[in-house]
Amino acid sequence: MAAPRITLYGTRRCPACRQARDYLKARGLAFKELDIERNLRAQKTLARLGARGVPVIVVGETAVNGFDRGQLDRLLPKT
Repeated sequence: MAAPRITLYGTRRCPACRQARDYLKARGLAFKELDIERNLRAQKTLARLGARGVPVIVVGETAVNGFDRGQLDRLLPKT
């Protein structure tokens, strides 16, 4: 089974975004990171997702609002 596509929407100054980034790196997972302060398309995508803040981690088709380690552990493949 192929690993799901992972996208992290966040900002550089956000502590929870930093935690999410570090978590994904520690798990050895490839992910795309989009800074919503610098990327208008990423801002629009978050608006369509109904997100009210960052980070938002999209795993496959599932969006996780905030850094929710438990939910991410359930969604992501074991490494």
